[in-house]
Amino acid sequence: MRFVVLAIVLAFPVADLYVTARIARWTGVPLWIWLACSFLAGLLLLRNERLEFRTRTVAALHGEQSLLRGLLDSGRKVAAAFLLIVPGIVSDLIALVLLALPLNIGRSFEPQPQAVGRYGRDYDAADGDYH
Repeated sequence: MRFVVLAIVLAFPVADLYVTARIARWTGVPLWIWLACSFLAGLLLLRNERLEFRTRTVAALHGEQSLLRGLLDSGRKVAAAFLLIVPGIVSDLIALVLLALPLNIGRSFEPQPQAVGRYGRDYDAADGDYH
């Protein structure tokens, strides 16, 4: 079973590169342009997501945004970036479909209390018993 999975993982980039070479020959665009453009797009997406992940994490720590929502969105974009870096048109199409999925539209996954976050109510004192 281990060798079957390894064969699939190793055969996908080879088949993807073959399909890319066929499409490059059919369209007349050089193969290196197809590969370089998707590689650069993957690197730019990965760099941009690194910066956005920091802001989403800070927003989640302040209670302004759900942590699960930010992690799901970042994971989706990082996976798409790695698929863009892998050479081939099939992996690029999978990455574009992954980026086009509307996963984080709507309300957050868990309700946030009103007092959590920057705009919540400020309490001057807290009453309680200490034992």
